Amino acid sequence: MNKPQSEHITNKILVEFTKTIEMFGFTPLESRLFAYLYLADKPMTLDDMAEALGKSKTAMSTSIRTLADQNLVTRVWKKGVRKSLYKAHTQLFKALMVSYMNKWVEAAHQQRSSFLEIEQQIKEMKASEAEWIQGRQVEERLLEIIEFHQEMEDLFRDMKGD
Repeated sequence: MNKPQSEHITNKILVEFTKTIEMFGFTPLESRLFAYLYLADKPMTLDDMAEALGKSKTAMSTSIRTLADQNLVTRVWKKGVRKSLYKAHTQLFKALMVSYMNKWVEAAHQQRSSFLEIEQQIKEMKASEAEWIQGRQVEERLLEIIEFHQEMEDLFRDMKGD
């Protein structure tokens, strides 16, 4: 039996929108779940999501937690319903950009911290070795890399309005 045309169109939208969400660094399942919730006309339980996407309730729980941590979905309350319900935020641009910028800020911060540790190791090595061969250029490049990461972190914080 053929699916109704509207269901076919909805599935095409779901597939293509999932690809867009994946570009923001989410797993395929997280992306599909967000796209599904965004297109849903009502909040859903983990059981509803698991059944709709053909995945386990545990997988849904893990994915919904990630999406909630990124402020892409929210838990809602409905009178008479004991299970948790979730819905997608509908301000797509803002939700996705804030999520993406948070990831960039965190990544830039982590990388800069790693490079600062390397810089400290270079200082310790310079103090203990008589010759620091090729050290000046490597050290200069390292300082440029650290500065680059700081500028990226600052830029994304400014864009977020932190």
